[in-house]
Amino acid sequence: MNEAALQHLCRADKRLARLIKQVGPCPLVARCGAAPWQALVRSVAYQQLNGTAAETIFRRFLALFPGTKFPTPEQIVAASDEQLRSAGLSRAKTAAIKDIAANTLAGVVPPRRALARLTDAEIIARLTTIRGVGPWTVEMLLMFTLGRPDVLPATDYGVRSGFALVYGHEELPAPKELLAHGERWRPHRTVASWYLWRALDLAKEKSK
Repeated sequence: MNEAALQHLCRADKRLARLIKQVGPCPLVARCGAAPWQALVRSVAYQQLNGTAAETIFRRFLALFPGTKFPTPEQIVAASDEQLRSAGLSRAKTAAIKDIAANTLAGVVPPRRALARLTDAEIIARLTTIRGVGPWTVEMLLMFTLGRPDVLPATDYGVRSGFALVYGHEELPAPKELLAHGERWRPHRTVASWYLWRALDLAKEKSK
């Protein structure tokens, strides 16, 4: 998938082509081992935190349920708010994670095989009914867990910042502007987004 994506993106967008040449091949692959609901829980736990802090809190959360790699939805629903918050989760994140678990038991968050039959838009509409799960969270699920090839998270700060760097904009693009430009990247906007994230990494390396 990624080779075809690179060929298309290089033909469609000269500036992105230069970035692709700088960064090299895209190793992006879906995390096939994680159940969709588990990926949502992880995303919520990581929201608005840097990687190290988020990882520490998430490990503490998992440690609350010894004897299992990941707690079941039943275990999360049965846990008290105080227990979950002892891992360092905020009140809002605790509520969101419990709601994800409850909605998994209710069938709102279906297994991976059932989600595979739904379009991206259908998945976003369905999962954003869950407390604390917004479009960005579902877009991360689509990209990194389900491996959907044509996702452009236009509200993501990193993607917008990378776009501004690559295209020489002094200000971050509005999501509508990014989506409009991204039409030329279809049907490979997931890979294009990955390269925009990498543009930020390159900029950080050069500033050292």
